[in-house]
Formats: sequence, C-alpha cells, structure tokens
Amino acid sequence: MFGIGIPELLVILAIVLVIFGANKLPEIGSGMGRAIRNFKKATDEPDEIDISSSKSKSSSSQDEDNQTAKDS
Repeated sequence: MFGIGIPELLVILAIVLVIFGANKLPEIGSGMGRAIRNFKKATDEPDEIDISSSKSKSSSSQDEDNQTAKDS
C-alpha cells in the first residue's frame, strides 16, 4: 500500500540508530508505545460532559481569588 518494504525499513532503522545511538533506542521505543497506548485509550473513551453551571464555576473561582487575596 505505502511501498515501504523490508529494505526501506532497514535503512530507516540504520538512520535512527546513527542519529540517536543504541542506548536511546529502548527509551524511544517505550515512549512511542506509551504514546500510541494513550492515544488509543483517549479515542475509545467517551467525551466527558460538564454539567455544572458556569455561574457556580465563576463564583467559586472568585471565592478562591478572594481567599488568596486575604492570605497575602
């Protein structure tokens, strides 16, 4: 489909090995795996809906601001 075969993948791997070195490859692989796993998890979860009113949010943030001003 993409036209990338084994020889192309080996060339890409060699370039990555030269750029990052052998010591960094496991870290890069685990980071990529975590990123893919988190992406799949985020796409599978339903969107969260915020049901609190904006008025109660703004009053609570104002109360926090007033409390911070009193503490200073």
